Formats: sequence, C-alpha cells, structure tokens
Amino acid sequence: MLLSPGHGFLFVHIAKTGGTSVRAALGRLRWRDPWYWPIFLCARLSHLSGHRLAVKLPRHAKLIAAKELLPHEVFAGLFKFAFVRNPWDLQVSSYHHIRRERPHYLGGHDTFTDFLRWKLDPQRPYQYHIDTSIERQSDYLIDLHGQLCVDFIGRYEQLNQDFAHICQHLHLRIPALPHHRRAADRDSDYRHYYTDETAEWIARHFARDIELFGYQFDPRQPHQPAAEASALFDISGLQS
Repeated sequence: MLLSPGHGFLFVHIAKTGGTSVRAALGRLRWRDPWYWPIFLCARLSHLSGHRLAVKLPRHAKLIAAKELLPHEVFAGLFKFAFVRNPWDLQVSSYHHIRRERPHYLGGHDTFTDFLRWKLDPQRPYQYHIDTSIERQSDYLIDLHGQLCVDFIGRYEQLNQDFAHICQHLHLRIPALPHHRRAADRDSDYRHYYTDETAEWIARHFARDIELFGYQFDPRQPHQPAAEASALFDISGLQS
C-alpha cells in the first residue's frame, strides 16, 4: 500500500499485479510530497514507542486497514486505486516467482500442478509468501460490509494505459513504469499450464473475482479497444 496525502492518493498493492512497477514509479514523487517527512518521522517514532500509527501501512495491506486507521475525512478525500489480474495467469506468475526467488517454499512440490494442489489445500500450514497470492483480489478492496471502496480498478493486462489514466486524474506528470519482470522459462500463454481440472480449481477458488472483474480462462483478443476492457471496472456498476 502506498499512501500520499500530499498528492491525494492511496494505492492498494495486490501481489503479482504489476504493483512493484507502480510503486517504483509513484515512489519517486514522495520527495515532493510535503507530508512525506512528517509521515516518516511519525513512523519512526511509532516504531520506537511501540504505538503503531497508520502512517506506514504494510506493502500488501488491505484497504480496510487504511479505512479503519485513517481519519474519515482523510480517507474519504483520497483517490483510491488498485490493479487486478486474471487469476489463472496470476497463479502461473506466482509459481515462477517462488521457484526463482524462494524455491524452499515450494515444499517439494516442483511441478505447477503439484504446487497448485498443495497451495490450495486448506490443511496446509500458513506461509505468507504462499498465501498472499491466493488471497481473493476483491478482499483487498472491500470494507467490513463487503462493499468496494476504491475509485478505480486497473488491469494488469493494460497496465500502462490504466496507470496513465490514474496519473491524469491526479494531475501528475506521467512517470515511466519500470519494466516488470517475466520469468525467462515461463510460457507466455498461461493456459498451457492448466488441465481442465486445474483450471476449474482456480475458477472455484476465485469465483468472486472472476465475476466482479469479468475475467475468463480464455484471454481477451489483443485488438480489443482499451475503452471496452476498462468498462468492466466501472465501480458504480460493480457495487450495484
């Protein structure tokens, strides 16, 4: 999560949705945010005193944390946004990320199918790096009543276009997004990793996300106009 009271935004960083690139681009603005140094000092004081203040929320904190901890008028005045990703593609990305950077978390389940089966097992012990990527993306964006509380939801699949829209809304000069990494050994088509059975596992587990965000196992055609894709994320429509 990235909070900038000076620039008036709150970015909810859902894992494996391009958020690292977004944070890197927007993080450069913090030096020009008049609130940056007060927030930094308060964060250090809260750390030393043990009294935690909502000034340095965790990277992958859910929106509800900010809503409950920030003053109502501050939270209400922020432009709140996030990016989401096709759940089937997200799981392939997560598998390669863990295999590349934290292979000891594979738990001996080296193939994608075995790892996915183990990952979705409700009896498996909790592990942050594993469980973060099977959190439902919609859970990051709702309040205690299950209502979406963001102003804009962008797509990983059109990251640059939607990021530009966000910057224009915030009247920010659009910074370049750093290139997001793709594992060299992964197939670019996530569908190749799935059987009918394993694709159904994801369909069941992420049913709410798939319904809310309009995703499907077959990707959208590359020539689809961006405006048509973005229409899926009209927040008023999602909340109705």
